[in-house]
Amino acid sequence: MTAALAIALREFTAFFRLPVGWVVIALHTFLASVVIGLLVLEPGRPASMQTFFALSGWMLIPIAPAISMRLFSEEMRAGTIEPLLTSPVSDAGVVLGKFLGAAMFLAAMLAPTLVHAGVLWWASDPRPDPGPLFCGYLALTLVGLAYLSVGTMVSALSSNQTLSFLATLFALLLFMLGAGVGAQHAPLWLAPTLNALAPAPRIADFARGVLDTSHVVYALSVTAFFLALAHAALAARRWR
Repeated sequence: MTAALAIALREFTAFFRLPVGWVVIALHTFLASVVIGLLVLEPGRPASMQTFFALSGWMLIPIAPAISMRLFSEEMRAGTIEPLLTSPVSDAGVVLGKFLGAAMFLAAMLAPTLVHAGVLWWASDPRPDPGPLFCGYLALTLVGLAYLSVGTMVSALSSNQTLSFLATLFALLLFMLGAGVGAQHAPLWLAPTLNALAPAPRIADFARGVLDTSHVVYALSVTAFFLALAHAALAARRWR
């Protein structure tokens, strides 16, 4: 576990040594500010960040691949993946460390939006209910972790960062749109399954302040599944 934390800290600091880390934080903060300024902090509207949380699930779709695309692809391109795999760290430790580093950066990216929540709390009368605020940020965290797990798995399969970004982006779009839209046109026997896989209704529930344990289990299960696939991809590379 110590080795995994060391890898996580190395990955987290690496984001701030490269322009991509600062660009991603600046882009997300700008988009969040626009959404909150135009759709949340509007006179006469209820004191709620529900709109922001609902749209954030879509904003994370292009941002999560930008965070995860370099996790393994950069190691493969630079030829440092072999020393990493031959170090006294298990494949699971490597995957977990890389993923935790990306998760720490995700938390750093979401942190500036707490200022907007504070402004809403200060400027509103009556003040917003803290329950939906907590659930909304919990939803952003869980959805972000699920998206990053997909990107981690894709990055473990390719040495090209651009390819990893595009593949993750299309996978997340298919994940977000395919299940929901597909359920509307699928046969009756398949529609319930697709509806159960669709993340958009779960994000909407969180944004309304509905803390459903099935949504939490869903997000954690998706995250664990794709991390397991990333571990399998790394183990296959070691065997090759």
